[in-house]
Amino acid sequence: MKTPDLQSDRGKAGGFLFIIFFFFCFEGKGQSESKSFNSLELPVHAAIAAIGGVNVSSVDKEVVFFQNNPALSSDTLNSWAGANHLFYFANVGFSTFAYQHNFHKIGPIAFGINHLSLGNIEGYDATGMALGDFNSGETTLVLSKAHQAGHFRVGINLKGVFSNLAGYRSSALAVDIGGTFVHPSHDLSIGLVIKNVGWVMNEFSPTSSSKLPFDVQAGLSYKPEHMPFRFSLTAYRLAEYNIPYHDANGGMEEPTTLDKVASHLTFGGELLIHKNISVLLGYNFLRHQELKLESAGGGSGFSVGASANISQFNFAMSRSGYVTGGAYQVSMSINLSKLIKRK
Repeated sequence: MKTPDLQSDRGKAGGFLFIIFFFFCFEGKGQSESKSFNSLELPVHAAIAAIGGVNVSSVDKEVVFFQNNPALSSDTLNSWAGANHLFYFANVGFSTFAYQHNFHKIGPIAFGINHLSLGNIEGYDATGMALGDFNSGETTLVLSKAHQAGHFRVGINLKGVFSNLAGYRSSALAVDIGGTFVHPSHDLSIGLVIKNVGWVMNEFSPTSSSKLPFDVQAGLSYKPEHMPFRFSLTAYRLAEYNIPYHDANGGMEEPTTLDKVASHLTFGGELLIHKNISVLLGYNFLRHQELKLESAGGGSGFSVGASANISQFNFAMSRSGYVTGGAYQVSMSINLSKLIKRK
């Protein structure tokens, strides 16, 4: 086996970090403004939802994870296909499909399509007369490519987003740039990604001003050698500082420095009760703070789930807590090459 050229790896990693720094500086201003295309921030897999909703360091787990960080994929996921559905409130649903194929000349490439269905919206004119129902939703097409150099991986996602809100249409082009470090001997991985750098190509109306949900995320996943538990910690919205909502006129207490720091963090865990079965736990501090009420909402921000791997088939489900109840998510994936060989 060829020994990795660590000096070369460091050089490539340094170039990657320079690109990250460049985009961070370019996009880091004015991010407190309202954003559109919010389907780009929804969890694309039940396991991600179960460990807090954000993760950039779980490498080689599921084919769809490249949408969290394009560097989470590798050739071990070639020929895998996955499907996911989030059962949200008021008949709102979010579906995700992904597939990775190995092209002999250029290597593995992953494809994804996401659709957020907002259902039908009843329309009325200025006089209150009904104009009929309008379909609303948002669709995202994703093309992803990753490259490995020693213990480092880099990747890029190219995304086209198309939104339709009651007849008003908008579209955007976005890019994710990510990287990971995978420890050669320990169950440790570290991820960093810049998400949704791009341009709004068409506005909803001549007076609208849409913004992509730009984000910088970093995290790590670690399993101690003699402990059946994998820890995950992810920091997100790193381009924003004052993200906790605060209404001084509403009697709310001003967020402390600790609140502001914790609002950037999600905590996740994976209890390995069997080599093929895991229980998933998560806590999103910002979601808990935003949704909690004096009389309800104690479970907001907490999430739980489970995953199972059976031969060449993976299954996961989760429940994320909100004030009005829970949002449920189901994900499945299968190795199509093994299925075809068996047939």
